[in-house]
Amino acid sequence: MTDARRDAETAGRWQARLKGPTAQAVDTVPAGHDAGAALALLVAAALAEQHGILVVTADDAGLPPIANALDIAVRPLCLVLPAAGQIMPIALRASLSLLKSRLARADDSGDSLWSQQRRRLALADAEWRHCLAWCHEATEAEPQPATLLRVFPALVLPCRLAQVWSASAEWVIVVNVPSFVDSRQAWPGAQRTLVLNQGGSNAFAMPTVSDHQAGQRAEIDLLTQEVVDLELELATAQAEIADFTDRYHTLIGARIARLDAVQAELAARQLAANTDDIEAARKADQAHERAWRSRQEHERFSARDRSDARPFRADADLKKLFRSLAQKIHPDRARDDADRSWRTQLMTEANRAYRANDRQALQEIFSLWAEGAQSTGVPTAAAAEYELAHLKRRIGEIEAELNRLFASRLYELFTAAGIARRAGRDLLQEMAERLDADILLARTQLAR
Repeated sequence: MTDARRDAETAGRWQARLKGPTAQAVDTVPAGHDAGAALALLVAAALAEQHGILVVTADDAGLPPIANALDIAVRPLCLVLPAAGQIMPIALRASLSLLKSRLARADDSGDSLWSQQRRRLALADAEWRHCLAWCHEATEAEPQPATLLRVFPALVLPCRLAQVWSASAEWVIVVNVPSFVDSRQAWPGAQRTLVLNQGGSNAFAMPTVSDHQAGQRAEIDLLTQEVVDLELELATAQAEIADFTDRYHTLIGARIARLDAVQAELAARQLAANTDDIEAARKADQAHERAWRSRQEHERFSARDRSDARPFRADADLKKLFRSLAQKIHPDRARDDADRSWRTQLMTEANRAYRANDRQALQEIFSLWAEGAQSTGVPTAAAAEYELAHLKRRIGEIEAELNRLFASRLYELFTAAGIARRAGRDLLQEMAERLDADILLARTQLAR
């Protein structure tokens, strides 16, 4: 039996237990089994059936296996948050940025998940706005647990944090928490509770190192996944906006340049008819300046070499390939400057290949990585701190880039076009038709 099939069967069995006649059930994690993958499938199944879900792990070390396995389509809907105070705010900002970006982009999930999430956030509008304000304003108070619980339909939390927050959901899965293993109690506030015990070896076992090193390793693994998911989101958003920009200039930019040129000529003739009219002179200057700017912008776009350009059409498999590669090669996993330089080159090529839909190039980068990668074992404390510092910094950089993208007028139009598309309309085509009518009217006035 393949690992994927075994994961699916395990997740299906757990789902059946949650739908059983009792409010609380107990099951096991098979010995040597990757519980993270099965739990990720269970989270996706719960969301597909519109169930809120909470996965409770024994500690922070149980979070990375689940975060790494979550499907790309549902990852932004899941708040995976450690109890460690030094990285909790960073992970929270990353999760909120990821959710904001995915909501703004076109719905490519192929199902009702994102429509459901938009309706959910419409009901929690005040909470969602508070979360967004906190992401942008350093002075904004950090969102309260109740606020976050209303925003995210899926939660993956360590037991200590889940209890402090009084977190709950329709379905609650408690994984390897000793106090629940032999109990018959349900999680407070849950409709269904599934308690998972380890069968044989610990599916979430960490390397045999000190508690401090194990904690650092869990932090690094979790922040790496946050960075990789944000890298994928940023690369996808940039590629989609580049495609949208091409279509905008083709449909709209050329028409705006023509309309501005006709209006500038019309303003010049009106000034020529009355050379003493100061207001007409001002309008003629403005129209001439506007026509010059729009012509320059359109000419810059037209002069670009687009001979090798292809529309961005990344499917789920390409996204998974990029995500898996980025987890391995990301520069912020480097342990020294030389390693970082090599990883940066690979990551740059990976981003270029992803935006070009070049699956073969991504696989070749995988091969390059395998040839040059060296096993370094458990990192030293200094190396771990080096990784953590760069991971934290990169999360901040990506958030800033996404926020700049969101703030641009072109992205506002891109978002509006996505909303129109979901309603069966083509916003750019509608704008082009209105511009054609304006050009015709201006030319008619000019002819008179």
